Order: sequence, then C-alpha cells, then structure tokens
Amino acid sequence: MTLPLWFDPEEMLIGGRWRRSSETLAVENPSDGSEMARVARGTPFDIDEAVAAAQDALDGDWGRFTAVERGRLLMKMSALVLSRIDDLAVIEAMDVGKPLSQARADVTALARYLEFYGGAADKVMGETIPYLNGYTAYTLREPHGVTAHIVPWNYPMQIIGRSVGAALAMGNAAVVKPAEEASLTALAFARIAEEAGMPAGALNIVPGLGEEAGAALSSHPGINHISFTGSVAVGQLIQAAAAANVVPVTLELGGKSPQLVFADADLDRALPFLINAGIQNAGQTCSAASRILVERTRYDEVLEKMAACYRELVVGPALADHNLGPLISRHQKHIVEAYLSLASDLTIAAQGTIAGDAPATGHYVAPTLIGGGHGGHRLAQEEIFGPAQIVIPFEDEEDAVAIANGTDYGLVASVWSENGPRLMRLAKRLRAGQVFLNNYGAGGGVELPFGGTGKSGHGREKGFEALHGFSSLKTVAAWHG
Repeated sequence: MTLPLWFDPEEMLIGGRWRRSSETLAVENPSDGSEMARVARGTPFDIDEAVAAAQDALDGDWGRFTAVERGRLLMKMSALVLSRIDDLAVIEAMDVGKPLSQARADVTALARYLEFYGGAADKVMGETIPYLNGYTAYTLREPHGVTAHIVPWNYPMQIIGRSVGAALAMGNAAVVKPAEEASLTALAFARIAEEAGMPAGALNIVPGLGEEAGAALSSHPGINHISFTGSVAVGQLIQAAAAANVVPVTLELGGKSPQLVFADADLDRALPFLINAGIQNAGQTCSAASRILVERTRYDEVLEKMAACYRELVVGPALADHNLGPLISRHQKHIVEAYLSLASDLTIAAQGTIAGDAPATGHYVAPTLIGGGHGGHRLAQEEIFGPAQIVIPFEDEEDAVAIANGTDYGLVASVWSENGPRLMRLAKRLRAGQVFLNNYGAGGGVELPFGGTGKSGHGREKGFEALHGFSSLKTVAAWHG
C-alpha cells in the first residue's frame, strides 16, 4: 500500500517555512524491510534556526496569544486530527509497524490530548498567599520559553500529544526532534498545526539523527526545558547536556513494570490485562507489564491460562491488523532475540505464531511467555522492549513487594486482589509513578499524570500536572501600605 501522504516527507518545518535539507534518511517499513520514503536529515545549523524561530515566535505573534486563544487553537487541531484519522492511522501503522487498530487508537489519543490541553489552557491559575500586613502576595504560572521535545519511535503521536500539546497550551514555543525511525506523523502533525492557524515558529519540526540533531537540540543554550522519552543511556546524555545550561528536564526512560496477582484475584477479569499490557505494540512500550508476579498457590493456573492465550496470538504485517506487528527494526529484533536466548535455564511456557502473510524481510518475533523465573534473573531485571513476559511466583505480600521493587526501574505497577486493605497498602508500598488496582492502564488515561522513579526517570507528563511541568512559578509580593 502507498503511504497516504498529503505533505512532502523530505521537508522540515522551521519558522513557518517548509524546507529541505542537504541530506535525507531512509524510512523503512518494518513489515517488509523496504524503503517507503525519505525524511530530512536535520543538522545542528537547522536546530539553531529552529530555536531562533521559536524565540522569535515568543517575542512576536505567539507570545501575544492569550490562554483562551491557545486553547481554541489546540481544540481546532484536535478536530483536524480526527478528520484525518484514516490517513494518520495508516501512516503510523506503516511507519512504526503497529497493527492498524492500535495505530487508529493512537490517532484518537492524540486528538484527546489536544482536546484536554485545549480545554485546560485557560484554567492554569496562580494563588494568593496570606502574608504581612501592607502586602499582597501571589504566584503566576509562566511558560519556560523555548521547549525541546525529543520523541521516540514507539508512540510518536501519543507522545507528541502529551508533551508538545501541554507545552503549547502553556504558551511555550516548541522544537521537536522526532525519532529517525518514525518521523512521518510528526510532520503530519506540523501540517495540521499550520492548517489550524499556528503562528510561524511556535512549532518547529526537525527530523534527523540523535547524535546530530538530537545532541544539538539537547545542548542548545537557547532551550529552556527538555522533554525526552527513550532509553536510560540517552537520557543520561541529555540530562548531562541540560545540566551544562542549567535547564529542567522531564525524562521518561522505560521500565520493568510488574503486575501482582494474589490468590484471591478475579482471574477472568485480570487475564486480558495481564497479556495485553505485555504484548501491545509488540512489547515496545515503556510501561509494558513485562513481569507477572503470581502468588504460588495459583501460579500454575495463571501460567497455564496465559499460555493458552499466547498460543492464539498471531504476528503479522501492520496493515493486516493481527494481534501484533513487527518490531521497529532489524537491530531491535536482534536485541530481543538475544534476550530470549537467556531463557535457556527457564521454561518457554508458550509462543504465538508468525502469520503466513508475514514477509521474511520483516522484523517479526513471536510473542514468548516465560515461566520458572525468579526476581534476580536478567529477564526479570532488564528492559527487553519486545513481546516477552516472565511469570514469577511469590510466597506472600512481603515477598511480592520485594520482587516488585527489586529492579532499578519504577514506572507502572498493578495489583490484582479482592482484599481492599491489601490494595491500599500496596498502592503506597510499590515503587512506581502509577499504580493500578484491579486494572492496568485505565484505558490510556490522558488525564492521569505519568512518569517514573529510579531509572524510569523523573518529572510528569499527561494530565493537569504536565501543565505545571511545562511552566515556571513566579512569586510576586506587592507592598501597598
């Protein structure tokens, strides 16, 4: 199928002008390994131009927009996103490799982010502070200025929605560096913003390599805040670069998220969440539930029921809309296969199948359920970022908490139990930025602040809290006698 593009993918948007770069990068279709387009290879010079254009926008038309006007613009963009839902879903599916229905859900999520932040833009308020006689003291929420957004390849539209949407709602001007593996919907987003009436320079999109455009953006002295989602190693580099300029950073760096299943859990309700949270987007999800911890008295039952579901899973081309699509690249496939080779001392409880219509040149890995694990195994400690889950038994509540908290990560966790006091206890004890009780993910949760602890990063995006993260607090104390 031909990409349904209504824009030139080889152009980047800087200061309201679409222009080409001297070099381009190939865009690979993960479903068959073919080249399906090329995108601009942005340079440090392009980043300089984009940051300058963003600052000009703040000093000009964009900086004069009221909160109401910013909100209305984002709401208009939301409607335009939904009007393009079919094309955007196909582009995202082909670019990332995710099943078409999942890509369509991502378009809907992008529209919802824009709707949410559009509605919230004029509702961010300061406070008055009781103070000394003769003074009136109050606080103001103000934009940082020029914000950098380094977006990963696994959920381009959703992460643009949650970070760029919130930044624009607060009045920042944004420079976005999408992942070189998946830049197409970021460019489509820019076209939609332009169509909605976004002032020149308020939004700039510069595709390119991480070590070139990404490094130039994260170290640029004209940047006032950085949002990054990706690996721990790259997050460390970005935080170090930001430290040189003394600017704040929001980092979301992945996880090794557990679901805790107690003996009294409603397994019929839990089962779809246990599996889907691990295999969605072929496991290429920061919040993937890659560890399933089960009370020993029901361990065999849970493993058997999960295995039966795994045997029904089918992997195939994105547009065929099977349960799973391919991994993003051959490199990622090799990483996942290397991790799966570490399961030789464990039990492969079940695997899904690769569909007959899956090209041999695609990056397919069968979803794999691993049993017989323990909390210290590498497969229980390291982020695989592929369609694999390990099932680990625990003895009691204390053991469950020790295993759950026994990694360097702390992004998401869930607890399945009919014991109300236990649910409340564990919600406090689990080291994670989000804890779900008798569910996982809460339907995507645009409204729910998201971020981690430990090597999962710091700062929060999503929900109203993101608006605080994309703003700075100013205190004003006025003496009037």
